Amino acid sequence: MSTDKPGVELMTSSEITWCPGCPDHIILESARRALLSLMDQGYQRDNFTMTTGIGCHGKIFDYLNISGFYCLHGRPIPTAMGIKMGNPNLEVITFAGDGDTYSEGMAHFIHACRFNPDMTLFVHDNQSFSLTTGQATPTSQLGFKTKFEPLGTYNSPLNPIHLALSAGASFVARCNAKDILHTQQIMEQAIKHKGFAFVEIIQDCIVFNLYANNQDRFMYKIPAGDNDLTQAMALAQEYDYNNGQGKIPIGVFYAKERPTLDSQWPQLIDLKNKKVGWKGLKK
Repeated sequence: MSTDKPGVELMTSSEITWCPGCPDHIILESARRALLSLMDQGYQRDNFTMTTGIGCHGKIFDYLNISGFYCLHGRPIPTAMGIKMGNPNLEVITFAGDGDTYSEGMAHFIHACRFNPDMTLFVHDNQSFSLTTGQATPTSQLGFKTKFEPLGTYNSPLNPIHLALSAGASFVARCNAKDILHTQQIMEQAIKHKGFAFVEIIQDCIVFNLYANNQDRFMYKIPAGDNDLTQAMALAQEYDYNNGQGKIPIGVFYAKERPTLDSQWPQLIDLKNKKVGWKGLKK
């Protein structure tokens, strides 16, 4: 249910229960502004739908007033792909976490990069499973100590930007949750992109994995991304997800449209031409 207060369009009346000061508040505002901007440009609110995973990020479903699904842990990407196959006219947006995407959802992430469905994935990356009190995720820094791993993790962190580029994602970007305007701009570009758009949003966790926080001093904005994959790969290697180890480029690393999954199936092309989903087809 929408609120009637001015200036809070696309917000629901649900009480926000994120920790005070959590960057998820800022990501929500960036997403809200991005959708309102796109609606001003002609996008229809009823065409937006979202999926969310399990984690702190997932509560954005309660606060952002568009339709969608809460999903099983690690399953927001295939659910989003299913929605797109059911009605290719929808603008499908997925919000997920670093644990949600790169642990349980890793296979789905890689194949979404390969298949290139026309959808957008925003990954909230605070380098910990914070909802379940701070276990290590695949992007946690080397040596991160948790109640589950009191001696510290022995595994080097995964580089999702490099992985997405290697797997064939057609739009790859990174932004800083604290920068509302830049994050809004990146979100808009990602949603407009025809194909699988992956955006990593680096954020602090104010309760767990404090060592990975406050990395702003290492961040710098890169020029607008193009189709130079070699350059994008080089930029991706600058940051290895260990705090203080290298610069952190933010912005669009790579953007090159190629045939989308839904543009290669005659049945889905027919649905797009008729501007309906399967339910809307006349028998």
